[in-house]
Amino acid sequence: MIAASTFKGRRVALFGLGGSGLATARSLVAGGAELIAWDDNPAQVEAAAKAGIAVGDLREIDWARIQTLVLAPGVPLTHPKPHWTADLANMYAVEIIGDVEIFARERRAHAPDAAFIAITGTNGKSTTTALIAHLIEHSGRDAQLGGNIGTAVLTLEPLTDDRVYVIECSSYQIDLAPSLDPSAGLLLNLTPDHLDRHGSMQHYAEVKTRLVAQSDMAIIGVDDDWCRDIATQIEADGRKVERISKSLPLSRGIFADGGKIRQAADGAVQEIADLSGIPTLRGQHNAQNAAAAIAACRVTGLSDAEIRTGLATFPGLKHRMQPVGRQGRVVFVNDSKATNAEAAAPALQSFKPIYWIAGGLAKEGGIAALEPYFPRIAKAYLIGEAAAEFAASIGERAPFEISGTLDRAVANAARDAGQDAAEMPAVLLSPACASFDQYRNFEVRGDAFVSLVAALDDIEMLVEVGRKGELNG
Repeated sequence: MIAASTFKGRRVALFGLGGSGLATARSLVAGGAELIAWDDNPAQVEAAAKAGIAVGDLREIDWARIQTLVLAPGVPLTHPKPHWTADLANMYAVEIIGDVEIFARERRAHAPDAAFIAITGTNGKSTTTALIAHLIEHSGRDAQLGGNIGTAVLTLEPLTDDRVYVIECSSYQIDLAPSLDPSAGLLLNLTPDHLDRHGSMQHYAEVKTRLVAQSDMAIIGVDDDWCRDIATQIEADGRKVERISKSLPLSRGIFADGGKIRQAADGAVQEIADLSGIPTLRGQHNAQNAAAAIAACRVTGLSDAEIRTGLATFPGLKHRMQPVGRQGRVVFVNDSKATNAEAAAPALQSFKPIYWIAGGLAKEGGIAALEPYFPRIAKAYLIGEAAAEFAASIGERAPFEISGTLDRAVANAARDAGQDAAEMPAVLLSPACASFDQYRNFEVRGDAFVSLVAALDDIEMLVEVGRKGELNG
């Protein structure tokens, strides 16, 4: 744990006692803060009290005595309207921050030479974060992986100059981190998202810009207009900028050319890495992720040779285009995280022919946006509540069956793919749906897929499976 010692003796109010909120409360107490915490959920308040955290309704405290309000990332700061705690804090001119801001202050105070890589973007940030941490660990260095990827940042190992902290940051976390100053700040891309929380695309972009605005090196994807303008702005402000692209042959920067990652500088172009033989880094979107990771790891001192070796061994991010098994020429891919059509598109772009397992609880718009990829589908196996709707959308564009359940879909897809003469047929779970009609969440759905694949005959598993289908790796 990272104890928030920079808050020693400060009077701090905290709202939000879920996983990261409770971790933040423990960090503040360990650092010597005078903390009072609260949550709208009585069960979370009770759990915090049992953990030794002082709790109390923040409506009833003397805000004139409070110096800092710490909000959990999910608590609205500005839109659709400020949370009532934010209104109270603003009334008394109390600073409002989150756990990433606490981390940034602790780093400056205790380990200013510790490499700090912060990653954001609308899409791809979790894969890029995991890839960076893998490359650093594979080189023999100590990589601390956390933030929005699932491990609360203040639960990481204590700050030391020889550790590299690789932190995924959501827009919510950045909004609560006014002094964020990473060694390398990565902004991958921007498309409309979370506008209910940020009010407008302009404000959403402004929040994301904060992550790179104070970075020693700003690494910015320039495949969309928003990020291109941000790169120009940051550079004009005197910051170092490394542009990356998944599709543009840049005159200066790191870009993808098919499966190859190249760097352009001073009128010359050199190849850095070749992704074509790495199954976990298929597709244009992963080329952008790899380009960003390469740029970030260079900032930490990794050589290109170390980076290439690490890329070749990247296991992929669980539930995101994750190859989990082989049966002869057939590869089985777990993309359970694809809970809407936009999220499923990268996997459908990356494999051919596809034996596609799709369905669940449909999102608005269904799979209409995926029609351009229907010619890549050898057959679709439709499950869950969305099966009939998806069958109507596919129509005569591709063969399909209504399998109903995941076990039947896996068995039938494996049978059919095994008869395909193509070089690498893919049985792809990329549901384009939420899981809640049949599974508690997408993780449980993905684990069920892996277990069903592991039970097939003559299967070579690419991930470890424990008892009762639980993944070990």
